[in-house]
Amino acid sequence: MCTLDGCGTHKNMPPIKLTDTDRRAFLAGAITLPLATVLAFPEMAAAQGAKMTALEIPVGTGGIAQGVIAMPAKLPAPVVVLIHEWWGLNDQIKAMAVELANLGYIAYAIDLYEGEVATTPDEARALMNFIDEDDATSQLAAAVKHLREMEGSNGKVGTIGWCFGGGWSLKASIAAPVDATVIYYGYVTSNAKKLSLLSGPVMGHFGDLDNWINKEMVGGFEQEMGKAGKDESLSVNWYAADHAFANPSSARYDAEDAALAWSRTKAFFTENLKG
Repeated sequence: MCTLDGCGTHKNMPPIKLTDTDRRAFLAGAITLPLATVLAFPEMAAAQGAKMTALEIPVGTGGIAQGVIAMPAKLPAPVVVLIHEWWGLNDQIKAMAVELANLGYIAYAIDLYEGEVATTPDEARALMNFIDEDDATSQLAAAVKHLREMEGSNGKVGTIGWCFGGGWSLKASIAAPVDATVIYYGYVTSNAKKLSLLSGPVMGHFGDLDNWINKEMVGGFEQEMGKAGKDESLSVNWYAADHAFANPSSARYDAEDAALAWSRTKAFFTENLKG
């Protein structure tokens, strides 16, 4: 379940049906399947994620940003930087990146845990608490700059993250202003001074039943965006759902709301990154 520290283990998810024939065909690369179906089955998410290649990006402080990248069929193309949940850069996030590449984006999934992936809430909490905020900010800023300027990029960059990564999607866009920012139920407590640094629009997806990323927090975020003169560039979407509603491996997964949020995200990226 999700706690004040992030998303924990998920059980009792309503099953997503998949025939053995379709499973084998997908793994053989003969057919494509809906994103939610791919994400719900570990072996299929792993197969999708395996299509990515590693990419290390130099950071001005002397370090590197680690991650994996998926390229679209046609270039030049806009870039989307994905920031993982508190679990780390797992197959689910990689599969999301491949989906974005299939939609025509250069998709870079950054790894803020430097190769570590949690399988239990205690492990995830330890990894999350070990993050050095300055280092993570430098890595994200370096990634945005590098990807914006890389060969094949059309010069536009967006960010997207879920839960832990949702908060970092906003922080990344403050550190290195981008053209579009998407936040899925992420920690949004930045003040007006920091938010004034945003250069592109922001879309947020939040659940009415979320006791952590709640109406009070998001309302404060909206107020600070207004103080920063950014209220017209903010789109906040509420769903009759709980935290992690867009995660098909979550007991709180809501298929209808997840599909609606994803359709809005795709339209938002199309308008601001491909236009």
